[in-house]
Amino acid sequence: MVMATEKTIFNYRVVVEPDERIGTNEACFTAYCPTLRIADDGDTIDEALANIKEGIECYLEALIKEGQEVPRPDNLSEGVISGITVKLQGRPHFSSL
Repeated sequence: MVMATEKTIFNYRVVVEPDERIGTNEACFTAYCPTLRIADDGDTIDEALANIKEGIECYLEALIKEGQEVPRPDNLSEGVISGITVKLQGRPHFSSL
């Protein structure tokens, strides 16, 4: 009989933004986990989230397997995401993404 191993739940904040794939300029979505400094993308928001979830799981499993410290999960009830408006003189040249 195989015994089930205990699972621990980790919550990490993920930011998803519209983006373009380098080389093809195709529209996509990029998901980024600031705490773990991991990013991934997908054609849709759901795909980007599924991809980064898989990446986060692989990264954390590797840390645990190697006996390294795992970054503390985020307190998802804390923090604010906001936009900032700034006024600048002159005409800027914007970089292409």
